[in-house]
Amino acid sequence: MDGIEDTAHRIISYRINPIPPTMVTLSEVVAKCARALKQAFEALEKNGAILEHCIEINRLENDADLIGRSAVADLFDKERDPISLIKLKEIYEFFEATIDSCEDVADLLQSVVVKNS
Repeated sequence: MDGIEDTAHRIISYRINPIPPTMVTLSEVVAKCARALKQAFEALEKNGAILEHCIEINRLENDADLIGRSAVADLFDKERDPISLIKLKEIYEFFEATIDSCEDVADLLQSVVVKNS
């Protein structure tokens, strides 16, 4: 939740307008990760299948890494304003950290399942 708040705060504070399509895509990945985590915790309560949700989060994180790396590379190729470059790069890093945190939670859930099986 903090990662989402921090990322949104920077988008607003840095007056990013228009929001790049890649940021919209990364925000959709964050939302998918959050839904998968919710489903994993619901499965944990019901002794259901948790691993499939954790695997999905890991897949989403890998996709987000590719998207984020490509976006940063494009920034350095195309963005001529150094201040804009710094702002956008920082926001991409916050997206990455947020999605990485989701993966960390999924990894912990997997550890719990493996240790208790």
